Amino acid sequence: MLLDTSATMWRYSGGNVALLIAQMAERGQQLPLLVAGFREWERNGRYVLKGEHALWVLAPRTATKNTNVDQMTDAKAAPSPNVQLDGDSKDTDHRKIVGWRAQAVFDVSQTEGQPIYIPRPKVVVGTTTKGLWEALVKFAQNQGFTVEQSMGQYGLASGYTDFADRKIHIGMWLDREERLSVLAHEIGHVCLHGPDDKLGMLYGSSLEHRGLAEVEAESVAYTVLLAHGINHSAQSGSYLAGWADQVLAVEHSQLSGSSTGKKPSSRLEIARSTLARVTSACRSILEVTQPHNLGGKPATAGAAVAHERGDLTGPVAGHQAIGTTPTMGAS
Repeated sequence: MLLDTSATMWRYSGGNVALLIAQMAERGQQLPLLVAGFREWERNGRYVLKGEHALWVLAPRTATKNTNVDQMTDAKAAPSPNVQLDGDSKDTDHRKIVGWRAQAVFDVSQTEGQPIYIPRPKVVVGTTTKGLWEALVKFAQNQGFTVEQSMGQYGLASGYTDFADRKIHIGMWLDREERLSVLAHEIGHVCLHGPDDKLGMLYGSSLEHRGLAEVEAESVAYTVLLAHGINHSAQSGSYLAGWADQVLAVEHSQLSGSSTGKKPSSRLEIARSTLARVTSACRSILEVTQPHNLGGKPATAGAAVAHERGDLTGPVAGHQAIGTTPTMGAS
């Protein structure tokens, strides 16, 4: 559920996605789809329905980098969690986070007014897949890695990442969509599991604890593909379950004292770390691949265009406006 929602709302951090899911579930509502603050909805021509209660997320308080935090009483807060989280602010390099605050937001189901564009990603065989492949290759190149396709196989793997030579190897015997999935998986390793992965080492997600590393990489692949309308829940589900068993085996080994003697992190700590790392990696990838999915940030479009596509929600209170049901895959 967290990965599915993160694929829809990838501009939000994993922690805020979890907060939104929990609050809406508590109220008996469906998963969040588009979320913004009160004023942001007004700028989009929509208004919060009377009697609706806000959802809460954490937003950063920021200040210029030369500001002494000890002398601050009320640092300038980001105008909207959407703006902060999409990374588009030109001031990002000149500011620093000095604290956190609660930010009130509302889901589109809590608003009415001007019809709003809600894209529904669809895969066009041979077109979308090719475009995404090229975008992922570009992302890998931006990280200093080249992508090679060959008939050579490393062990039983369909692909692998060579950090020493800065290469990602993908099996040519795979079909186009499988190669795409493997490339997204390997890019997950590139983002999270290099030799300098100091944070991962704290939680055992480096190469010395491959189970969790594989869970993280496949979670990245699943989320990125789903954001582009490609549902790999069946393949990813079995893969994740298998490697999760390895994580439990390592946990049991450490508890019994037969391993390195290090005390295993709690499952809650691992879950928090994994969700944060996966969603952060996905956001950096999706900012390059640019899915039609808006990432949870509302954007208006011409009514005629939206109506033609059938993904328009008008002045309705219900979450399920005609034609706006998000494509969700079970995982």
